[in-house]
Amino acid sequence: MDANAVNRRQFLKVSGAAAAVAATGVEGILAAHHAPAYAQGTKLHIVRWNDFIPEADKWLKDTGAPAASKALGAEVQVETINANDVQPRITAAIQSGSGADVFHLFYNWPQLYQNALVDVSDLANKVAKEQGGFYGVFQPSFNVGGKWLGMPHSIVGNAIAYRRSWFKEVGFDSFPKTWDDLRKATALLKKKGRPYGQTLGHTFGDAPTWAYPLLWSFGGAETDKSGKKVVINSKDTLESVKYMTALWKEGCDEGGLAWDDTNNNRAFHAGELCATLNGASIYIVAKRQQDKIKDDKGEPMWQDIDHALYPLGGGKGQFPLYFSNGHGVMKYSKNQKLAKDFLAWLHKKENFEPWFKVCEGYSVAATTEWEKHPMWGQIDKPLQMFRTAARTTRIFGHAGPSTGKATEAFSKYIVVDMYAKAVQGMKAEDAVKWAETELKKIYEA
Repeated sequence: MDANAVNRRQFLKVSGAAAAVAATGVEGILAAHHAPAYAQGTKLHIVRWNDFIPEADKWLKDTGAPAASKALGAEVQVETINANDVQPRITAAIQSGSGADVFHLFYNWPQLYQNALVDVSDLANKVAKEQGGFYGVFQPSFNVGGKWLGMPHSIVGNAIAYRRSWFKEVGFDSFPKTWDDLRKATALLKKKGRPYGQTLGHTFGDAPTWAYPLLWSFGGAETDKSGKKVVINSKDTLESVKYMTALWKEGCDEGGLAWDDTNNNRAFHAGELCATLNGASIYIVAKRQQDKIKDDKGEPMWQDIDHALYPLGGGKGQFPLYFSNGHGVMKYSKNQKLAKDFLAWLHKKENFEPWFKVCEGYSVAATTEWEKHPMWGQIDKPLQMFRTAARTTRIFGHAGPSTGKATEAFSKYIVVDMYAKAVQGMKAEDAVKWAETELKKIYEA
């Protein structure tokens, strides 16, 4: 067996972690110890997240699925569920040997679920060759032992959505360039009742895509390059935790500990936040619903929204963690060929393009050729920064390889909880030591 493969004990451990932090809606599945059964034969069942661009799901369900059904001569059923429910759902399906034929795969899940996924190398290599190659993040995450065990689909590039006029009111003509300036600006804005919004909850997107880059920006890491030695207990990590504690108290909405990936969107649109880490969806939804989403002067809010990258100033640079994702064909499926045929259909340029265009930069393609698409010259300037976002993203596990162990640490929210514990009052040194202990149980066991 591959040294990076996940054994049954580790699989069950991370599965339990995923179930424990899942949102409502999966308890019945887990209690029954099996995933829902669906008709086999001429029906293909696909499970994906509820997209933060509602029009993307609408296109996939109302236009894409019927067109694929006609082309493939089979019924293509797309089911969308809360993103935090996807991991417990796939875990239950694997354990029972029944469920959807195709699952939405997040980050590096092919490393964790490798024994349950069909090799799709023929399809992945063909699409990569035709469309300029995959972005670098997919090689360590979706390619396992030289095989593509997931078909890369897209990347959501996070940035900080902020209110231009509000930051200007406190002396910043653009978004703060350093972590120290962010702390100063948000402290002033919080006094005006306009705090920074950041979740440190158990949610798949905005919490880890803040916590890991903050750790990396200050020079911290989970492991060394071997991936076998935990090195998180360092001066750099400690500085990042102390910084977060100060930022939280002085500039953040402290209710963010309980938020999932939707709360900050709603709070921003309600005029309660000066800024928040998010994909492009806050801007896109604000513009598409401009009759409803207004600023305090009654003007369409989207006109005051811009995007910025993570600040510099931790000393080591900007190292984002973006939401890279794709699809996996399940080994238990009786429709494996049909599933691969569907993915081949989905990634044909003429079929992928309308979905890509409706996303307006919120989700970008997994292949580099789409950077050249004319859409980028047509969309609003605040969205154009997402054109090249996928070039630079890291994957968790840094500085070591992104193995199933890295997924287990991610699924247990250890890095996120390190910061959460500190902002709730635990001494920074103790929070870092706690994270070190928990990571050693995974990486050094």
